[in-house]
Amino acid sequence: MPWIKHRLRDADVWAKVDAAGELVTDRDGRVEIVYKPEPGAKVYRAGSRNLSSVAGASPVDFDAGERAPDKQTAAAKVAPPPSDAIQVWTDGACTGNPGPAGIGVVVIEGDDRKDRKEISEYLGQGTNNIAELTAILRGLETVRDRKQRPIFVYSDSGYAIGLLSKGWKAKANVELVEKLRKVLKEFPNVTFVKVPGHAGVPENERCDYLGRDAIRRGR
Repeated sequence: MPWIKHRLRDADVWAKVDAAGELVTDRDGRVEIVYKPEPGAKVYRAGSRNLSSVAGASPVDFDAGERAPDKQTAAAKVAPPPSDAIQVWTDGACTGNPGPAGIGVVVIEGDDRKDRKEISEYLGQGTNNIAELTAILRGLETVRDRKQRPIFVYSDSGYAIGLLSKGWKAKANVELVEKLRKVLKEFPNVTFVKVPGHAGVPENERCDYLGRDAIRRGR
């Protein structure tokens, strides 16, 4: 079975292709990928639009292993917040790490999901972690009612959530982390929720698109 090297965010992956070297997609536009080009490698799936081709890459033949649990199942388990909560969905994007970076934010302040604000911002050169943190900062800065209502911040970055809610010590991006922690003091009721990336969660997918669109426009 042929596989060709691609980039998925800041990671190298090998995507399943046909005899002509074209990505093999399912009806949802997703492609089987592996993180190591070796026999028995665990198979994951990613949206084809999130993959970037690598110049000069050649097909590699090997038999992959079993398929990892479908993230769509994990996406369905993202619990809804309380009815009065303000939802802050965030994602950072980076083409290369470091490289051109952008952020996507969706803030939902009402019961009607149409009552939302979206942010798509190009950051210039940066890292994926800077983009993830900056997306959370921009989202929180957008919230008007900081005292009376619970705030739920959604991110697929374990790094950002660890720094902001689990007491991790910042070894890099120290100034940005300190700025975020200062802003968070204005919010007495904040809950961070880790969501699976590229798993069909609508708002997470929208943030991903906004971040990558910002990079395209910035370039």
